[in-house]
Amino acid sequence: MPSSIVIGSQWGDEGKGKVIDILASQAEVVVRSQGGNNAGHTVVNNGVTYKLHVVPSGILYPDTLCLIGAGVVIDPKNFLEELQMLKDKNISTKNLKIDPRTHVVMPWHILLDGLSEQFRGNSDIGTTKRGIGPAYMDKYERCGIRMYDLVHPEIFRQKALSTGALKNKIITEVYGGEAFDLEAVIAEYTEYGRQLASYVDDVSVLTYEANKAGKTILFEGAQATLLDIDFGTYPYVTSSHPVSGGVCTGTGVGPKMIDRIIGVAKAYTTRVGKGPFPSELNDEIGDKIRNIGGEFGTTTGRPRRTGWFDAVIVRHSVRVNGLDGLALNKLDTLCGLGDLKVCVAYKKPDGTVLKNFPAALEELDGVEPVYETLPGFTEDISGCRSFDELPETCKAYIRRVEELIECPVCMIGVGPDRTQTIERN
Repeated sequence: MPSSIVIGSQWGDEGKGKVIDILASQAEVVVRSQGGNNAGHTVVNNGVTYKLHVVPSGILYPDTLCLIGAGVVIDPKNFLEELQMLKDKNISTKNLKIDPRTHVVMPWHILLDGLSEQFRGNSDIGTTKRGIGPAYMDKYERCGIRMYDLVHPEIFRQKALSTGALKNKIITEVYGGEAFDLEAVIAEYTEYGRQLASYVDDVSVLTYEANKAGKTILFEGAQATLLDIDFGTYPYVTSSHPVSGGVCTGTGVGPKMIDRIIGVAKAYTTRVGKGPFPSELNDEIGDKIRNIGGEFGTTTGRPRRTGWFDAVIVRHSVRVNGLDGLALNKLDTLCGLGDLKVCVAYKKPDGTVLKNFPAALEELDGVEPVYETLPGFTEDISGCRSFDELPETCKAYIRRVEELIECPVCMIGVGPDRTQTIERN
């Protein structure tokens, strides 16, 4: 795998961390290209569970170079806590680097995230209120503070005073909130910059040089395709590009560097927060999937919404990302549920059938999922280590998924541990 991308193919939380961990063990460089600490990868390695939010999953391998690209936004306080968590577990961070172009999540971003959600009332987006969206807003408004600024105190002070004054005006006069003491913020964040200065390096150059040297590179994505700012379920999306194309802009590499693109999905569907979910199950089956699958957010602990596998959104993901293969996780969660359903299309109230995921949410108003029903299974598959060992009903389920999404299933998850994965050529 000279250069591979792993991205989410649904609404996130598909178990990318596990797939990335498997591939990271074979990689010499692991690169995170977008998102912030509103995302999380749960990795189970040697029986130990690690909940990573911004640090690339390759950090568990001491010789792997771990890079955080310019497309990421970093909350320095939270990031330092994550580094401390790793150090407490005897995981070295000496091979970790952060691009100087990476934008910084400031305390006013976090406050404004909560205030704007409160202002929207029942029309809120359902963000994690970690300040990610407001940080990206400042990036594109060209008033953001970057990691380069943070580690240069005089530059940081100047920019924090300028931007902070504007944000205080918005907080107090638009939302009626309390202004920040900018001197206190500058003192606190200058110290964060001092602690992070040794991690700053040009990730675009490091990635390019690694590729030129023939090293194996893994690009890991946060969130997922249906949360992409352009190709997701707008406005219930994240503020960056979790699709494969976002890797190039978020890391500073050309598309010709990429050799393989792998999507990750669950054998069913989940999402957190508000937004459309045509195959959602608000019944006993949905509760069973949630409880058996442990469907609670890595970052927030929020219960995830659950539903049957939606081939419409995954086929959309295959097309948008140019997937070469799909890793299908948590097949074991479907054990004992009876007949299994797969959503193959949406039927609108006027009888129109949608086979492709629409561009606007209004097209999803009142749609009903069109299901195919497949036989379920009751066998314990957690010990299966090859496709041939799976029950015939499982094989049939996977083959039908492949036909519907027009992409081969290259990995199958049959349990939470990295060893509980079936790899297929």
